Amino acid sequence: MRSVLRILKAFALLLVLLVIAGAGWLFVRPPELLRVGDGYAAKIVCSNVFIAGRDADDVLQDDVQAPGNPLLRLMRVSVDRDNDRVTARFMGLFAPSYALYRSGLGCTSVPDGDFEAAAHAVPFDAPARMQASDAVWPEGEGAGDQPDGKIAALLADAKLAGPAMRAIVAVRDGRIVAEAYGPGFSAKTPLIGWSMTKTVNAAILGRLMLDGKISFDDDHLLAQWKDDARGNIKVSDLLGMESGLAFNEDYGDVADVTRMLYLDPDMVSLPANAPMEAAPGKRFRYSSGTAVLLSRIWMDRVGNAQAAFAYPHDALFAPLGMTSAVFELDARGTFAGSSYLYATAHDWARFGQFLLQDGVWNGRRLLPEGFVGAMRTPTAASNGRYTQGQAWLAPGGGSSAAFGLPEDTFWLSGHDGQSMAIVPSANLVIVRLGLTPSWLDYQPQPLLKAILAVSPPLGAPQQQAGSQQRTQAQP
Repeated sequence: MRSVLRILKAFALLLVLLVIAGAGWLFVRPPELLRVGDGYAAKIVCSNVFIAGRDADDVLQDDVQAPGNPLLRLMRVSVDRDNDRVTARFMGLFAPSYALYRSGLGCTSVPDGDFEAAAHAVPFDAPARMQASDAVWPEGEGAGDQPDGKIAALLADAKLAGPAMRAIVAVRDGRIVAEAYGPGFSAKTPLIGWSMTKTVNAAILGRLMLDGKISFDDDHLLAQWKDDARGNIKVSDLLGMESGLAFNEDYGDVADVTRMLYLDPDMVSLPANAPMEAAPGKRFRYSSGTAVLLSRIWMDRVGNAQAAFAYPHDALFAPLGMTSAVFELDARGTFAGSSYLYATAHDWARFGQFLLQDGVWNGRRLLPEGFVGAMRTPTAASNGRYTQGQAWLAPGGGSSAAFGLPEDTFWLSGHDGQSMAIVPSANLVIVRLGLTPSWLDYQPQPLLKAILAVSPPLGAPQQQAGSQQRTQAQP
């Protein structure tokens, strides 16, 4: 009996030592996967608390823990409202990561904990926020006429709307004809677009093209590419995801994309220093790093730092009346053009209507002729799925033809079920936002097809307000 007790005591002591050693290891050198998880938790909670005004515990439970890796269930967050900071730790103890809110510019991940550097990376005040008017959308936030009952019924169909839908807005002939929101969300809730941000970022670059400050054919885009083959990469190669740069977009592990977003305060560093794996224009590789490079490139072309930080607001959001839009930056002052734009569903729909109108708003051309056409033109290397302007022709793996959709349909698509369908031939824009992970196999094409089936053909009599909007949209 004594020998058994001695063995049990020795085992207990060994177990305690192992726990202490493991805790010490997690404290001193936490695995990168835990740091990524904490970085993700801190950033998502920060943005939703300070931009969307949501409860931190709800965001942690619903947005961070519920849909993803089981390890995320062990993340804990604390919100320091006095210093505009959020801290996330594994089990509340290990692998701390941080996010900082900068007024008017949203939150940034601060993986190195250098809050001073992050705060001073943007030494200018954010542009003053615009106030939405009571005019009918898109001029303001007014509801206008009664919704289209048939389309409203489709938006209420849980199967078509998809799991964890947060917002759907249907725009036909330039007016909102139906909208629906998930529990706890409304037309006033800013929502993340994830990779839909890439298309907005491309449009910001297009605004510079209109001013002659950049072109599709520009090369030698970054100083570190001066003396090697990367100097041959053109703006068009980056826009079409055909740069030839290596980049791992696997979100299930510690990959290039998660390192860039959650481990590196300077998001430009990793993609800018990536090796070439193919000649420019020869291989399609979907890359969030590419979008961040485009941000850095257009910011450098604006002319000065203060103007660059204000450019998304001054060049795009203000003209379109996107009063809720917040385009976030990394901790060293580059817009996170791959992922981080928050806006209400109404403002996302404004951007879609802008593209449907070929880059013209209220009679003013804001994008060069042919730029939106590039967003609808497939690249050869993507087998017809991706376009020359950071947009999709076939999100989720299925072609428009396979779903019986009009050939001119093109899409903005983002992580966890964000999508926007633009159908010029039907004068239709459908925005669908939610928290719908890919493993749920939701696709937005059936919703669009159902709406098209109950929509009158283009050219049929429409509401007068919509006809006026079409007239205003002509260049």
